Amino acid sequence: MPFYHKLGEIPPKRHTQFRKKDGSLYYEQLFGTIGFDGMSTNSYHEHRPTMVKKIGKQYSVKPKIAKANNIQSYRFKGFQVKAENDYLESRKVVLTNSDCNIILSAPKKSTEEYFYKNTDADEVIFIHKGSGKLRTHLGNIDFKYGDYLVIPRGIIYKLDFDDENNRLFIVESYSPVYTPKRYRNWFGQLLEHSPFCERDLRRPYELETYNELGDFLIKVKKQGEIIEMTYASHPFDVVGYDGYNFPYAFSIHDFEPITGRIHQPPPVHQTFETNAFVICSFVPRLYDYHPNSIPAPYNHSNIDSDEVLYYVDGDFMSRNDIDQGHISLHPAGIPHGPHPGATERSIGHTETEELAVMVDTFKPLQVTEEAMKIADEDYYKSWLE
Repeated sequence: MPFYHKLGEIPPKRHTQFRKKDGSLYYEQLFGTIGFDGMSTNSYHEHRPTMVKKIGKQYSVKPKIAKANNIQSYRFKGFQVKAENDYLESRKVVLTNSDCNIILSAPKKSTEEYFYKNTDADEVIFIHKGSGKLRTHLGNIDFKYGDYLVIPRGIIYKLDFDDENNRLFIVESYSPVYTPKRYRNWFGQLLEHSPFCERDLRRPYELETYNELGDFLIKVKKQGEIIEMTYASHPFDVVGYDGYNFPYAFSIHDFEPITGRIHQPPPVHQTFETNAFVICSFVPRLYDYHPNSIPAPYNHSNIDSDEVLYYVDGDFMSRNDIDQGHISLHPAGIPHGPHPGATERSIGHTETEELAVMVDTFKPLQVTEEAMKIADEDYYKSWLE
């Protein structure tokens, strides 16, 4: 999503002298993606951002696969994932492929003893339960129920929670996460028919600057492993930056639904995209207004993509026996559609209060051992009459 942001103090010209009051130089860092061709930010640091004192423990967090070639539809009961104190330990990959990881997390404690950096993937963190503050080396963002936190790869961050009741739905993407290109003009500005605009995107507003030397633990994720690195300076030592590469927040409650006389296809709910999958937001909206409309979706075949739907709130009219935190997986290769009775129930209804997040991947998803712990093995039979 190309839009410019500036926070703190920066020199009038990049790659030029920017001096402290004592005459010494601030340390400039280009923080960019896709080599020197993607979005980037220039940040200015109290200390060299390169001072590593120690490389410590290294351990795998790669998901363990239970079903590598899956064609079975599943329901997973997400709130059965056990809450854990540590943020990273609470992250459970339930579905995965070579493009992304889909993660459930129920952290009880804020990240206090370390900083975290994902060098592999952009992260989209959906806040289902909880509130607090995302703290990053490029500034802070407050978050609450319904927020997407979009954190580009390489951002150093912590999550501070207001209490212990937190539920997160996380998507890790090995390709950059953008807003849908069909909603942007050739300059990158969101167009008039977009379901949201730049005013809805919340940028970092508060820059924490620490001029400290010592031992600072950063847990770095690289190629499916966590590597513990001790830096000699506080990673939040940025005095200012500007550019296009930084975290931001967007609330699902600010997504303006697109409706029509007859049932609209899922792409109208699209919120983010990569070259390998899309993320969509299903929000409260008016139903179709043709006199003979059927609000429930029609049966359709997932030939090219796996469909994952994370249920947040409300009554999802096309499904039976669905509750908050449930995840449905409808894999590529087979058709799916409304549960028995759902089509008939939907006729005559004028609106819905449903809230859900959908991820459609273009490569098949593998089901992990963590997913099988919360799986409804008989879900695929739920269309039988």
